[in-house]
Formats: sequence, structure tokens, C-alpha cells
Amino acid sequence: MTRPAKLALEDGTVFTGTAFGAEGEVDGEVCFNTSMTGYQEILTDPSYRGQIVTMTYPEIGNYGVNDDDVESAKPHLAGFVVRERSRVASNFRAKGALHEYLVRYGIVGLEGIDTRALVRRTRIHGAMKGVLSTTELDDASLVAKAKASPGLVGRDLVREVVPERAVAWDEGLGPWARLDPSSARRSGPRAPHVVALDYGMKWNIARHLFDMGCRVTILPGTAGADDVLQLDPDGVFLSNGPGDPAPIRYAQEAIRGLLGKKPIFGICLGHQLLALACGATTFKLKFGHRGANQPVLNRDTGRVEITCQNHGFAVDGESLPDELEITHVNLNDNTIEGMRHRAAPAFSVQYHPEASAGPHDSDYLFGQFRAMLKQA
Repeated sequence: MTRPAKLALEDGTVFTGTAFGAEGEVDGEVCFNTSMTGYQEILTDPSYRGQIVTMTYPEIGNYGVNDDDVESAKPHLAGFVVRERSRVASNFRAKGALHEYLVRYGIVGLEGIDTRALVRRTRIHGAMKGVLSTTELDDASLVAKAKASPGLVGRDLVREVVPERAVAWDEGLGPWARLDPSSARRSGPRAPHVVALDYGMKWNIARHLFDMGCRVTILPGTAGADDVLQLDPDGVFLSNGPGDPAPIRYAQEAIRGLLGKKPIFGICLGHQLLALACGATTFKLKFGHRGANQPVLNRDTGRVEITCQNHGFAVDGESLPDELEITHVNLNDNTIEGMRHRAAPAFSVQYHPEASAGPHDSDYLFGQFRAMLKQA
């Protein structure tokens, strides 16, 4: 039997469709992702905490779900919206269907709406707060709830997704992720030690670090500089994570305590936190960058990289201090996509070089970090 469901936006727009996944009502910022595949990686990316994600590709779920294509232990997003959910999971790796996966983890889904209209509205008017419900179908009530929902700005969502304790990571890339199976360099007793500060890290990042021959220790993103330095690492990694970077002041303070003492590599939220720690500011993008097809110019090489991205905030180029140099630029809107410190061994990118799912144009950055560790 079909169940009705509604998505209400804070501007009064209401979309009516069919429910799938779990029953319930959730609020969050409504955003969209332009990837054609990789929905399970999107579902399990902790960076989507507090968001209702709309997929622009018209059919989602056709290859099912499996135990390998996950980026964390469970889905973290608030809700999931698609044009059409595939009833057939056709792939030899599939262990189940998308609908049952969402039911298992309590994620509310909506299908059958005009996702083109929703995305167009978001692009024109900007990302909006919304409420997705299978239990309440009164338009006025849902719109009021959307207006009253907290949104993302000023919230510390990192504390909701950080791991509870430190862990030693010992898993490398699988055969579906590694372009060259002979390239893996398993860590040994003399391998460089990397401490990864986990603000909501995708597991494929840790797999890359391990595969390039590093011993990897993951610490909660709430750890301070002293906690990191006690482990005497050869380098520090700053992970991706959800929401607004500005209120994550404990992370900024920790990074200031590490800058210049250890080589640093940051991705996504880690990139923003590094900029904030150096005195820059961030701002909220109109509708964010989310997808696997974002063109980025590498200023060092002059090459254009097609990148995987997921962020709703960016570093303000006008606020960048002299010690930070821009290395990468988004060719869609000229926002900062990468930077390096002129004096300290530290660099970062706004996008996701580990992809999963997405292109592998930028995985050379892990090699640059490895070379920085060797030099240090």
C-alpha cells in the first residue's frame, strides 16, 4: 500500500508525494546532490547531518545497497527525497533494497515529487529549512514547523557525529576503489603515524591514509592539541564534517596549537577550520556544492580537476590572511577550493579527493601529504 508524505519549505511551498523508508517527521535544511550514483555513500556521509537531501538523478536505488559502499556505521541525514525509487535492486553486490535500508535506520523518504521544481526553487531562492512528514499532512502546520526549525547556521553538529573514543584504523581501500591494486603500501612498524581528527569523517579518507603506508589513529574531533601531541604523530589530518564551521571553536583552538608543530592536511570542514584558525572567516553559500561533477582549477598545474563535493559553507577569500595562499578555485563560482600555509607545513582542499563515490582526479593530494610527512 502507498502512503502519502509531504515536504514543506519555509517559504510556504509544499510538495506532496509518496512515502518510503521509515515513518515519521523530520526537519532539516533541504539541499540537493547532482550525483548519478553513490546514494549509499551519500546516505552514510556524516556531513549531511541535519539535512534533507534531494537527488537530482531521476531514478535512485536501482543497484540496491551493500555492506561495502558505506562511509560510516549508519546514515546520518535527516531525510531523503527522490523522483522515483527503483523497485528492483539489480547488482551482484546488492545485499538489499534502498527502502528496507532506510526502514532499518529510521530514515524518512519521499518519492514521486517534481524534484526538478524543488531544485530549481532552491537554486533561485537558496537553501531553505524544511519539514518532511509521513504522519502530519496539514500544509499550514508543516510550513509553520519548517519556519520554526533551527537550520544549520550557528549550530555545532560536529558533536552529534564524532566518535566516542580513539581508534586505530587498519582497513585499506577495497578492489573497487583502488585504481592500481599494486599501489597499496600497507603500514608497518616504521610507518609514519597520522592522527586524524574526526569531525564526521568519511571512512574512505582513512582507507586512503592507510593505503599510502601510514599508521592511522583516529581521535574525536573534540580532542585538543595536547591530546594530539601526546601521541607524537608525524602528521595531522583534519576531516570533513557537518554544518557551520564558525561555532566549532574548540577545533579551531586545537588547530592553532598544532600549526607549525606538525604537518597538517585538511579536507572540507577541516579546510574551513584551518582557515578560521588562521584568522579567515567563512560564509554560507546560496545553495552549496554537492555532487561528483564540480570543476576545480589547480593553480599550480593549470589543470582542471572534476571533483566530488559536499559543503554549504565556504572560506571568504577577502578575509584570507597573508600567510594563506589560494591553490585551487571552483570554476562555477570562483570560490576557494584549496589553500596552503606559506610558512608552516599545512594545506587543505574544500572538495573530497577520496571521492567515494566520484572521480579520482584529485587523489594525488594524499601523495602530497605523504611526501610532506617524509620531508618533515
